[in-house]
Amino acid sequence: MSQEGLPVKQGLYDPEFEHDSCGVGFVVNLNGVKSHLIINQGLEVLSNLAHRGACGCDPETGDGAGILVQIPDEFFRKQCGDVGFKLPSSGEYGVGMVFLPQDAKNRKSLENLLEKVVIKEGLSFLGWRTVPVNNKAIGRLAQESEPIIRQLFVGIGSSACRNNKDLDRKLYVIRKLAESESENQKLSGIQNFYIASFSTGTVVYKGLLTAEQIPAYYVDLVNPLFKSALALVHSRFSTNTFPSWELAHPYRYLAHNGEINTLRGNRNWMRARSGTLSSDIFGSDLNKLFPLVSETGSDSATIDNALEFLVQGGRSLPHAMMMLIPEAWHKDSQMSPEKRGFYEYHSFLMEPWDGPASIAFTDGIRIGAVLDRNGLRPSRFIVTKDNLVVMSSEVGVLEVPQEDILEKGRLQPGKMFLVDTQQGRIIDDTEIKRTTSTQQPYRVWVENNRVKLSDLPLVTSGNKKIKNLLQQQQAFGYTIEDLRILMTPMGKEGEEAVGSMGTDTPLAVLSNKSPLLFNYFKQLFAQVTNPPIDSIRENMVMSVEIHVGSEENLLAETPRHASLLSLPCPILTNVELERIRKFESSIFRTNFQKCIYHKLRI
Repeated sequence: MSQEGLPVKQGLYDPEFEHDSCGVGFVVNLNGVKSHLIINQGLEVLSNLAHRGACGCDPETGDGAGILVQIPDEFFRKQCGDVGFKLPSSGEYGVGMVFLPQDAKNRKSLENLLEKVVIKEGLSFLGWRTVPVNNKAIGRLAQESEPIIRQLFVGIGSSACRNNKDLDRKLYVIRKLAESESENQKLSGIQNFYIASFSTGTVVYKGLLTAEQIPAYYVDLVNPLFKSALALVHSRFSTNTFPSWELAHPYRYLAHNGEINTLRGNRNWMRARSGTLSSDIFGSDLNKLFPLVSETGSDSATIDNALEFLVQGGRSLPHAMMMLIPEAWHKDSQMSPEKRGFYEYHSFLMEPWDGPASIAFTDGIRIGAVLDRNGLRPSRFIVTKDNLVVMSSEVGVLEVPQEDILEKGRLQPGKMFLVDTQQGRIIDDTEIKRTTSTQQPYRVWVENNRVKLSDLPLVTSGNKKIKNLLQQQQAFGYTIEDLRILMTPMGKEGEEAVGSMGTDTPLAVLSNKSPLLFNYFKQLFAQVTNPPIDSIRENMVMSVEIHVGSEENLLAETPRHASLLSLPCPILTNVELERIRKFESSIFRTNFQKCIYHKLRI
């Protein structure tokens, strides 16, 4: 088994194709008032999302469920005092929720590793607390892979941390170092080593459980002193995957219902841009963070890694989410120039993490949700007269009398819903986007630096008269069927031929002929049920535009980031290629043709 609890790559199975579809929701007190009632309401939402989750052949072992809450300071203060150590003031310590192996020797090795890294990074090791659990409440298969769950408490110590943001950033570095060190020491082969959360603000209770088993298994959650102003919950249906304790949601910042279809490309680009990174915030700690995202975890785990990196790197939570899940902006004529400039500028920095998705996210102070630009996942919310906000995959997850409901609605495609418990209000999508898109002159940077293919000087056509047409068609793999069924209707009617859904065409790699190059590539479609997209809506939300040029530092924002050439389509005509070949400027010169080849080849 791999570290993530998945089988190793074998035969026709590859863990990189793991996906899931689930139920997600949150409950939050608008004014940030902590109470045990919020915990109970979050668990009620989770219980009512049980049908969104799943179980295997053992009906008592779920695909995964969990709850993310604010750190219950009063509760932890008493519990840590009972086991022999005191906690600093709230916000001056962090809590790590750590899954450890059952084997005592291996467990001790990992605990020593974590303590060593904490001290080496200048923080103070305060102590361990074993999380009390009732494993009689869970299924047989869940028991077989059950970890020992312990909480690691860490203080500021001699580090240069000035506030909880600095401490959170240091905890992030420590977690990444511990993960890397465990692999270097061959400890990653030990099952059940995983840090579910490590923060000054939030803590995650999750596992290979059903929704109803969460409060029965985790004894902490039923203690009246266990209080929070928000609760983010998730019930997992792993669809075609292998469930595990680690892959249960919520993750450290988000819970996800849907699928990231572009995962392979997202991972490749995060790996590729690692060499251009620099950061005044991280300083020398930056090199301790690689790899930035999981190469083997689920799509949800990977996008959580990316969100965490962007937030810890200095961007606000809404800003980071707008980069990862942008709305459809290319053909929205009613979008403000500033917001369009923001999205276009950030498309130069990062590609969308695309696919049908509803993502709920939080940093412990702000909590919200965003819907993919197609709107292919449901998300509903209500606001009550006593300042309770409930968001979920569906309505009716929390019983609230109709006369107590102040407002109700649903997330729109590409829109964001955000509750700020510090400000005590719901921040409208329009305000979020306006504030974020005007914090830098993004539109001006784009207009002054981005070059469009249509702006390049015209050149004479390099097209030559085709000789020996039949011979060339044969050389490039065209068949009579291609000409009759595909090419002729396109030439006559100016539209793609209509055919039945699906294809029985054998794989190009198995052919004894020489198929066209693009026949070797297949699009990665969603593996969960999605409604069909009509051609009108598809035209509004889809784009094949690409940008070529040098990659800049993802953690910075400068006018130079917009110094790229925009191509409306990755396929170029001979004339377009000639225009690019002869284009010279202070930015695009000697390596420009090589850059285009490299970008398109990837």
